[in-house]
Amino acid sequence: MANTIFELKDVHFSYLGKYPALRGIDIKIEKGQKIAVIGANGSGKSTLLHMLDGLIFPERGSITAFGSALNEDIFNDKVFSKDFRKKVGLVFQNPDVQLFCPTVKDDIIFGPLQLGIEEQEIEKRLERLLAILNIKDLVNRPPHQLSIGEKRKVAIASTLIIEPEVLILDEPTAGLDPLTTRHIIDLLIEENISGRTIITSTHDLHIVEEISDTVYVFSHNKQIVKSGEPDSILKDAALLQANNLVHIHSHRHKDKIHIHSHIHLDHHAEG
Repeated sequence: MANTIFELKDVHFSYLGKYPALRGIDIKIEKGQKIAVIGANGSGKSTLLHMLDGLIFPERGSITAFGSALNEDIFNDKVFSKDFRKKVGLVFQNPDVQLFCPTVKDDIIFGPLQLGIEEQEIEKRLERLLAILNIKDLVNRPPHQLSIGEKRKVAIASTLIIEPEVLILDEPTAGLDPLTTRHIIDLLIEENISGRTIITSTHDLHIVEEISDTVYVFSHNKQIVKSGEPDSILKDAALLQANNLVHIHSHRHKDKIHIHSHIHLDHHAEG
């Protein structure tokens, strides 16, 4: 139990009480795991991540984090709230949600300043992250002038600077070029090796094997239809096809139509 970070039991959630987003979710996440959450648009992936970050709470069922039940009331406890925000960091799917300060540096250091971390320590962490993410030349620029890849790196830096025990990322490689994608994957692997629990939602099945040791597949019914090791999940073509994770297309060759599938590479925004 001491190593259990999150446990969800029969969790249900809907928006405005009438748009189901999660149905009967059971998940246990242990310290140091790499978790990938995959599924089609609107299958509930982002909703799950927001719940793990304490932004929304179950309508039915329960969620615990670090042994405590997560609900709105517990976040009224300033000690618990501050401790939780130090331990859990979420990188949103849309980096513009996180970037609201005049400069990149202001955005990155905003979180630790709010948490009362000493300025000398913040500067030390900042220098390290600027070097790791290769964004030192961006520190004085307004975030809205950055490319999507640069914004995503800054958003990741603004979360990592808190040095959370749990790093949650919603589509961290969406819309990125291959080199930036590779850089982020390597960073996540390194962070996990250093002891962090990594939870990632993604459409990009090509990165799943590297960023996870356990995969949860969400269906259009907002339920988990299968979980397991990445190799087992990725070899299950019928499962991937049934849950819109492979793309079926046809082409004509010598007056015959051939139909085949390939891994879905498109990146779309999810509600």
